[in-house]
Amino acid sequence: MKDKIQSLQTQFAADSKNVDDRMAIQELKTKYIGKKGLITELMSSLKDMDKEDKKTYGQLINQVRTEFVTVIDEKEKSLAQAELDRKLQEETIDVSLPGEKIKRGSLHPFNRIIEDVEDFFVSMGYDVVDGPELETDENCFQRLNVPLGHPARDAQDTFYIDEEYLLRTQTSAVQARTMQENKEKTPIRMICPGKVYRRDDDATHSHQFGQVEGLVVDKDISLADLKGTLELFAKKMLGENTKVRFRPSFFPFTEPSVEVDVSCFKCGGKGCTLCKQTGWIELLGAGMVHPNVLSMGGYDPKVWSGFAFGTGLDRLAMFRYAIPDIRYLYTNDVRFLEQFARKDEENVIK
Repeated sequence: MKDKIQSLQTQFAADSKNVDDRMAIQELKTKYIGKKGLITELMSSLKDMDKEDKKTYGQLINQVRTEFVTVIDEKEKSLAQAELDRKLQEETIDVSLPGEKIKRGSLHPFNRIIEDVEDFFVSMGYDVVDGPELETDENCFQRLNVPLGHPARDAQDTFYIDEEYLLRTQTSAVQARTMQENKEKTPIRMICPGKVYRRDDDATHSHQFGQVEGLVVDKDISLADLKGTLELFAKKMLGENTKVRFRPSFFPFTEPSVEVDVSCFKCGGKGCTLCKQTGWIELLGAGMVHPNVLSMGGYDPKVWSGFAFGTGLDRLAMFRYAIPDIRYLYTNDVRFLEQFARKDEENVIK
C-alpha cells in the first residue's frame, strides 16, 4: 500500500507540472480527488485490511489528499491572477484620451411631418382625434356613402379580415366615428393622423402608409372656408412661395369634391419630369361633406354643413423633403435620416 501511495504522489507531481489552463486543472481534480478519482480508489481498498493497517494507511492517504488539494488550489489561484493581469494589460483604458462623441439619431421625417401638421391645426382650434386601425365595414364605407358593390370595396384594394372587419383604407373612418360619438351634435373641428392600409407597393405607393383626415362641421360652412384653410396649410407645410389650385373631382363622401394641386417643389412650376411638364403635383383630395354622410352621423344637412380633406403623410414628407422614393421612409438607414436633422440636432448627430 505504501508503494502505491508513493507511486500516486510521483504521478500527481508529473501531471500537475504541465497544468496551465482551467480545463487541465479540472481534469487533474477529477482524476485524483474526484468521487471516482485515484484517492477514492485507495480509500476503498482499505476495507480488506486489519484495523491497525486501516488506521495507519487511512491517515497517510488523507495527508496525501490534503497535499493534492493544496497544490490544485494554488494552481487555480495562480491561473486566476495570470488571467487578471492579462486583462488589465490588454483592456487598459487611458482616461487622458479625449472621449468619443455619442452618435445620436434625429427625428424621423414622417414623425416630423405629423408634429408639424398637428401643430398647425391645433393652432387653428382643431382637436387631434385617434381611431382604431382595425375598422368595421360600416364606419369605413357605409357611413361614408360608399354602398355595397362600390369599387373601393374590391378585395384587390382592401385588406379584409372577415365580412365585418378590415384594415382601414382611410382615416376618414374616424370622421364617421366622431360624428356618431358627438351626442350633443355640437360643431366639430378635428384631424386624425394615422396609418392606413391598401394593396399597393411601388416607388410612390406603399401597402401601409400615413394619412391625415380633417373634418369641420358647423353652421354656414362654405367651400371658401375649405379653400382658405387648405391654402394656409399648403404654404405652411411646403413654403410661402407654394402655389395652390383646385380642380373639380369626385369622392363618394363629399359634394362638391376637389383635387388640390401644388406647384412642383422641384422645378418651381416651370415643368420637369417629376411633374410631367405640367408644373403641378397633386397634394390632396377634399370637398364639402355629403348630405348623406351628415345624416348618417346624426346631423341635419339642412342646418349643418362642413368640409373634409385628406392627404398622405408619406406623400407630404416626399414633397417637403424632395424624397424620390416613398420606400426610403421605411429603410431606417441612418445615413438617410441624418439629412433631415434640424439645426438644433446637428451638434449631436455629427
